[in-house]
Amino acid sequence: MSQNPQHFRDQISTLTDDGKSRKWIYPRIIKGKLYQYRSLVSYFFLTLLFAAPFIKLNGEQLVLFNVMERKFVLFGIVFWPQDFYLFVLALLTFIVFVVLFTVVFGRVFCGWACPQTIFLEMIFRKIEVWIEGDQFKRKKLDDGPLTTEKVLKKGFKHSLYLGISFFIANIFLAYLIGSEVLIRIITEPVTDHVSGFISICVFTLVFYLVFSKMRELVCTVVCPYGRLQGVLLDNQSIIVAYDYVRGEPRGKRIKVSEVPAGDCVDCKLCVDVCPTGIDIRNGTQMECVNCTACIDACNMVMEKIHRPLNLIGFKSDDEIRNRSAFTINKRIYAYSAVLLVLMSVLSYLLLTRSDIKTTILRAGGTLYQMRDNNQTVSNLYTAELINKTNKPVKFKIVPLDASAKIQYIQKEDSIEYGKAVKITFFVIMPRRKIKTYKTDIGFKLLSGGKEADRFKTTFIAPPN
Repeated sequence: MSQNPQHFRDQISTLTDDGKSRKWIYPRIIKGKLYQYRSLVSYFFLTLLFAAPFIKLNGEQLVLFNVMERKFVLFGIVFWPQDFYLFVLALLTFIVFVVLFTVVFGRVFCGWACPQTIFLEMIFRKIEVWIEGDQFKRKKLDDGPLTTEKVLKKGFKHSLYLGISFFIANIFLAYLIGSEVLIRIITEPVTDHVSGFISICVFTLVFYLVFSKMRELVCTVVCPYGRLQGVLLDNQSIIVAYDYVRGEPRGKRIKVSEVPAGDCVDCKLCVDVCPTGIDIRNGTQMECVNCTACIDACNMVMEKIHRPLNLIGFKSDDEIRNRSAFTINKRIYAYSAVLLVLMSVLSYLLLTRSDIKTTILRAGGTLYQMRDNNQTVSNLYTAELINKTNKPVKFKIVPLDASAKIQYIQKEDSIEYGKAVKITFFVIMPRRKIKTYKTDIGFKLLSGGKEADRFKTTFIAPPN
């Protein structure tokens, strides 16, 4: 049933007109050209999603978001809490990219790349069609009495839903705790991993409810991206849209008619295939996820009545109203410039990111110490070194000033993977080199014969 055109913007499409109950949607599946393209894209993302936790790069999981251990891995590069500024910058870059992409292409991500849409349309919906039949049979089964056939079909469907949700929950957990830990949870006794087992059960229940009950409500109610779309779109954004200039007035095609009809024959097939239950002919709506199912459906009808394709297609409002081509406006230039700056800064920081982060501080409560009959001066320092690589490393601290010497009190020469060490040492300088009360001194950190980091501090001593 299509939306009431009088108040379609006042309520979501899955509510009844009185707003008291939910309308269950039974979308029709039409496997047109765009559906086939979307299937290929979905299978690619599904393969990547399921494989990423088990692919190793540089000895690390390809993607990991371990919040508990504060360890994040992206494409084999390890990020620790000390790299939080990189995470913030990367997040800002991603947000600006999403804004720019939405300004130009609308909500295409939701229909083609969002995991919620991919799982629902390419896995759970296909299982439902395979077991219960097309949209008419599914609706008839839901509306009918509780028979043996209904119990068997519903039981089999929801058993598969639970099984797939359990599998997805395990994959999701692998992104949070690591695939090796997940394998231990699966292979070792449950009593050794009670918290992990409970987490899998909770995630299984959440995914099952999302894909069996909530479905399109995740896109129309839970996800904030639809509201963001309404703020970002303008008349030049390319979205899935109905060409009302060409399509109106809609109606059945009659051979002899005094009033020339538009190309829309009002078959409502675009409504039947919509996974969120909207009528795309009402205009741009928050519920539209740009899945392009309505384009395939409409093109099928246009072919039958020998009219040009893409009555519904990727169009901007300016293209429909004024028949003007897409142009890049100032807003797109502005977002692109900001994105370019952010990407450049992020790339520079990633390329210059050191494997070992060193922080050096003067020992608290100390100034300087005169040595060797006032011929030399020493300062006491404490340095913390953090290993940001995925393996143990050996290191050596070398002063940039050849006349400076280091005398260790607490010495370390290696750092374990993901760990930090603290060392305490004196820096000894000839007094004849001291010209001011505060002198900048620098150090380089050598690891494997290469310079891993540089750091500096101030050296305090009475001037000579």
